[in-house]
Amino acid sequence: MYDLLDDTADFIVIYKYPGVSFHREGDQAGLFETVKQQQMLNELYPVHRLDKVTSGMLIMAKTATANRMLGEAFAQRQVEKYYLAVSKRKPRKKQGLIKGDMERARRGAWKLTINQSNPAITQFFSKSLGDGERLFLVKPYTGQTHQIRVALKSIGAPIWGDELYGGQDVHADRTYLHAFQLRFPLNSKTYCYQVMPRHGDVFLQPRFIEAMQDFMHPDTLAWPAL
Repeated sequence: MYDLLDDTADFIVIYKYPGVSFHREGDQAGLFETVKQQQMLNELYPVHRLDKVTSGMLIMAKTATANRMLGEAFAQRQVEKYYLAVSKRKPRKKQGLIKGDMERARRGAWKLTINQSNPAITQFFSKSLGDGERLFLVKPYTGQTHQIRVALKSIGAPIWGDELYGGQDVHADRTYLHAFQLRFPLNSKTYCYQVMPRHGDVFLQPRFIEAMQDFMHPDTLAWPAL
């Protein structure tokens, strides 16, 4: 369900497995409940969340004060988030900015519109993995529901394995979206955590590892202008 990456006085950092729900589903305990119980914590606060299909980095606060401070950092866009995704489709552009309002669609999905009243803003780079696959390094400036999944679909490159947004494929062993790196301030200190994907055949292949050499320090890249 998860791997513990770090445990500090203020927060814990975990690697969430793909296919794990953050909240309880019927009789099945969710990730948050399981972590709190297994780590034997009286207090634990969900600072942010990942979709069920997404793997990767999650922070949970261990005190109310840390939760408030981290929540403010997210709200003020002081937290830098970087994601990895794979698509089997050729995008309409290979890098740049995806920007537009999001509105509800059918079956619990969302869609991007041309309106700009409260836009979801996503920056990205991409490169070929060969075999008709493309790797995306994504930096969401905003944090709206399903934002990256909707953004990549909007440029014709739905995430491989994403059944909700047109990436369904019987050969996909997971939805290929991964929370790769988090950089955030707390108590006058800057923390940076990075974790490579640990699940998914494509994510574990040598060609993916080779392609990642250009993306291992995402905070130093010249990102497309907002």
